[in-house]
Amino acid sequence: MALFSLLVAILVERLKLLPSGWQFDSLMVRYHKQFWDAKSLASEFGVVMALTLPAVVVFVVSHLLQGMLFDLLSLAFWVVVSIVCFSHQHLRAVFKQYIQAACRGDVQACYRYAGQLDCTECIDVVDEQDLGKKVGQTVAWINYRYYGAVALFLLFFGPAGAVLYCAVRFFSDVNAKQCMDMPLVNDLLTILDWLPSRLFSFGYVLSGQFSSGLQAWRQYSLRLNCEAKTIVTQTAVAAESLPEAGNAPVSVQSTLALLALSKRNFVLLLTLVSVLTIFGVVN
Repeated sequence: MALFSLLVAILVERLKLLPSGWQFDSLMVRYHKQFWDAKSLASEFGVVMALTLPAVVVFVVSHLLQGMLFDLLSLAFWVVVSIVCFSHQHLRAVFKQYIQAACRGDVQACYRYAGQLDCTECIDVVDEQDLGKKVGQTVAWINYRYYGAVALFLLFFGPAGAVLYCAVRFFSDVNAKQCMDMPLVNDLLTILDWLPSRLFSFGYVLSGQFSSGLQAWRQYSLRLNCEAKTIVTQTAVAAESLPEAGNAPVSVQSTLALLALSKRNFVLLLTLVSVLTIFGVVN
């Protein structure tokens, strides 16, 4: 189920078949506005309920569907949840706009779109040429946070695990964007990211330059309190040989190099899942 669900979800996401209103973040925006206000999310109990309720509903439905119609309904449910969790067309649209702005030399637009890729952190670069490398790191981070981590939670914990991670990620972004102070959210996301970020970043080591990537991975991943973003981005940069900046106002060569590394890493993950499925390790 896991492999088939992943493949279908990736296909639907690439073909942009899922309407924006049915994508995970859009559904969570409606869920947030309808059921939870600032007062209810100020307490630990309210935050725990907001984070876990979607995953509990998915777990109950998944349990009820087991064995029905030769497990076809359960498989369909896995596929639907995977498609919803993997569809992030807004990020793809913003990245495309960034590349188009860089190609026409619109520096201000590049800074604006780069900031929209990761709204939780301000763009801190030396100059326009360094912007391409920074956006490449952001791409590597987005590839983990919105695809790699979701895939790992889907593999190990099923649809409920994927929904739980995505829900915690959503409320963490709300915390950062709206300057809220919801308890437990960031701590829980740090716990959820601890092992997957190290596993996924090791894929960058295997997909790129092994010696330099392994050195960076060991340097950051063996630190117990090292942030997931630092591990993923620094390992990705070390594992990929970045080309020299060109004469263009904003260089996209570093960005495209790290994007290619991210794609190879995700293909490696799918290959590993396929092998584990063949040997019966993954359902």
